[in-house]
Amino acid sequence: MSLAIQELEQSPLVTEQAVDEFLSGRTFPLVEGPSVTFVYRGAADSVFLQHWIYGLEASQPFQSLPGTDLWYLVMEVPPESRFEYKFEVVHGPHRRLVQDPLNPDTAKDPFGANSVCHSERHEVPEWTRPDSESRPGQVEELSFRSQFLGSTRKVLVYLPARFRQEKRYPLLVVHDGEDFLRFADLQVVLDNLIHRLELPPMVVAMTQSPRRLKEYADDPDHAKFLCEELVPQLEERFPLIGRRGARGLLGSSFGAVATLSAAWRYPDMFGNLMLQSGSFAFTDIGKNRRGPHFEPVVSFVNEYRRSPNRIADKVFVSCGTYESLIYENRSFVPLIQSTGMDVRYVESRDGHNWENWRDRLRDGLTWLFPGPIWMVYE
Repeated sequence: MSLAIQELEQSPLVTEQAVDEFLSGRTFPLVEGPSVTFVYRGAADSVFLQHWIYGLEASQPFQSLPGTDLWYLVMEVPPESRFEYKFEVVHGPHRRLVQDPLNPDTAKDPFGANSVCHSERHEVPEWTRPDSESRPGQVEELSFRSQFLGSTRKVLVYLPARFRQEKRYPLLVVHDGEDFLRFADLQVVLDNLIHRLELPPMVVAMTQSPRRLKEYADDPDHAKFLCEELVPQLEERFPLIGRRGARGLLGSSFGAVATLSAAWRYPDMFGNLMLQSGSFAFTDIGKNRRGPHFEPVVSFVNEYRRSPNRIADKVFVSCGTYESLIYENRSFVPLIQSTGMDVRYVESRDGHNWENWRDRLRDGLTWLFPGPIWMVYE
């Protein structure tokens, strides 16, 4: 139980002024060791916490403080945790999902925004924040007609600060790149890590698919687009190091499936893979239970599990322990290790979201593409 809530409940007379004083000067959710207290104030018949922690009942009921319009929920949350949530407020026949009015910390995604809870000892990495000392790179927009995809595609290309045509640069291709820019602060992260010499100056091409559930699910035409159209055009336009070991491919969720699929179909193209929260659904027996969009994914992953092969030199895998995909990702790691690929696996107490993927970028990118500082001091 929250000590602050206990003190409030034990007051001889809980008035609106006492509630005002309780709320004043505190930040919410209120973290007291392993206990996290969520608070909602307002007229309601009931209030629920709707969270994104797989394995925990998704809807957690609040209690009301008698004689007031204050609602509260106390949860035990492991240290170093981060998760996103909303409040469901019920009033008569009406139910509405709202962000936590007392919590200014939010995370955006393509569907809107959620409130964010940080448990004890969780810290937002300082390298994810803008740094006035980091010289910014620039982002150019390219567009070209893809023969294999049958449409014109836009590609955003990050060029590092001090970019020079007479130099040669590694290449990273990022699935859902525009989303990584908007929701995972990709340019800020690149600027900071390159400035700190943790990453070498590099060119980063960011793709975005309008049909990602189809194109990312082991679509051969999408792999052809990446390897036979996009990379050759980038090498023609920019001064890139034209060898497998200097190229990388990154994707999260379905984008991780597209990353694995492209490398499997073109094993000589990318030496470095970064797979974040991969949707690596498979079946040992029975049918796929994740829905029709996963059918081609299950077929591909099942095939790769039957005959795993070395498709890159280094593979970085990350997943949140609060994701439904944690089992698949844990199972996948020893499989790819068995091929002789150098594999690094990282888990975090987080869910399937953009800030989880953002917060793993430093671990993954600096291992796949070590910058000058590592070359000197390791």
